[in-house]
Amino acid sequence: KEAKASGHVYAVKLYPKGVTTNSDSGVTDIKNVYPAMEEMAKVGMPLLIHGEVFTRSVDFFDREKVFLKEVMEPVVAAHPKLKIVMEHITTEDAVKFVSACGPNVGATITPHHLLYNRNAIFNKGLCPHLFCLPILKREKHRVALVAAATSGNPKFFAGTDSAPHPKTKKESACGCAGCYVGFASVELYAETFAQQGALSKLPGFLCSQGAKFYGLAPQTGKKLKLEKKAWKVPAEFELGDDVVVPIRAGDEIEWTLTLL
Repeated sequence: KEAKASGHVYAVKLYPKGVTTNSDSGVTDIKNVYPAMEEMAKVGMPLLIHGEVFTRSVDFFDREKVFLKEVMEPVVAAHPKLKIVMEHITTEDAVKFVSACGPNVGATITPHHLLYNRNAIFNKGLCPHLFCLPILKREKHRVALVAAATSGNPKFFAGTDSAPHPKTKKESACGCAGCYVGFASVELYAETFAQQGALSKLPGFLCSQGAKFYGLAPQTGKKLKLEKKAWKVPAEFELGDDVVVPIRAGDEIEWTLTLL
């Protein structure tokens, strides 16, 4: 209640224990936070969930699918008025689940999960800068994500999950998960929408659908120009005493974004 009343907290993020980078202190049993969810539903505070289980017996590529059955279904049933966002979904299963739920359940989709399938991680050797969590999945799942993102369905909206981890943390014996896309997320999303002939749906996906779900007023003070003009991505960006390697480092992005 205090968080909502502050005017500065707009949602609460839930990380299950161990599912991604820096989540070792995450939630171990979802029912432990049911009381908090009840209060969140009363005040209209959305819950944002990293939707994976961390059970060693579950195949790494099935962690989201299992989460839907074991966690999401009970949570939605127990809290029918709670606004829930499944963040950075990666599977056809998640698309179907969110689509079948009521208007209180939505999902974000990243630019990299729209552009790449899991083969990209192993292209010409192991590519640590395309290793993220949830991990990239099979092509059929990418296709389902693209269809959802470009459909105009207000349940689906942008969420970059950009993670600028230092190069030394990514290129190591046990590299951490995360892709750095924040430097050009709009341009990367534009590639997918253009490929599908759906550029008219891009403003809603980026600007209004998420804002409406969260109960926020869209920002209208600045205008941006997006044009089909390729540019080469730098090999790296400075990051304190280290550097970060962006997605598509050294290659081209087809679209350019400028502030008018």
